[in-house]
Amino acid sequence: RFEPADFRLGIQWLVSQDRIDLALALADAGLSLYPKSEDVLAIAGLLAMTREDWPLSIELLNELLEVQQDKAQPMTYHMLARAYCCNLDLAEARQVLARGLIVWPDDATLLSEQAGMAIAEHAMPTAALMS
Repeated sequence: RFEPADFRLGIQWLVSQDRIDLALALADAGLSLYPKSEDVLAIAGLLAMTREDWPLSIELLNELLEVQQDKAQPMTYHMLARAYCCNLDLAEARQVLARGLIVWPDDATLLSEQAGMAIAEHAMPTAALMS
């Protein structure tokens, strides 16, 4: 029987071989067997991001945050905020970064993402910010 780490490693290998369809199938199988596994949720969320499937990546990374609770790493907050930003939900992206910075106040990646998001917001046309 495969363990969550086996799914993660298999998906990573398939992606490195540019076998994305098989990686997606393996991610789906891993999620059906281990829906609360950090390994499977993290790799499936990142795989969704590489496909620019922002709603799916948001769903999976939110689930990962829920599973990790107080053990969530800065990268989880960072990737979730990035997915929200790419999905044009800047308010939610800012909230995710704020939550991450409460737990990790000195994390350079979260601080950089927050600063970059502020710069990007100022550069966006007003109409885009209102949606």
